Amino acid sequence: MVDDDYVEAVLSAVEQIPSGQVASYGDLAELVGRGGPRLVGRVMSTQGAGVPWWRVVRADGRPARGLEATALQRLRDEGVELRGDRVDMRRSRWSASLS
Repeated sequence: MVDDDYVEAVLSAVEQIPSGQVASYGDLAELVGRGGPRLVGRVMSTQGAGVPWWRVVRADGRPARGLEATALQRLRDEGVELRGDRVDMRRSRWSASLS
């Protein structure tokens, strides 16, 4: 079970990702300081509708399964650099820390 504090920490981190940039599930787990990519994915799949979920991608730059078309269009609209159906992580990865 995921506690409310963890959910809030993940969603808060997602809200900080600037337009035009992305973070991987693993990046967010590291930023929050606990859990891992799968746990972040679980939070996003059940609680992430109210945050810019399309800015969270897999480590290889692919958007969440089942939401690829919508996510890619939103990312394009924000000016994220893509390579086919993936985000160019080298150019578009957000780097930050929770303060």
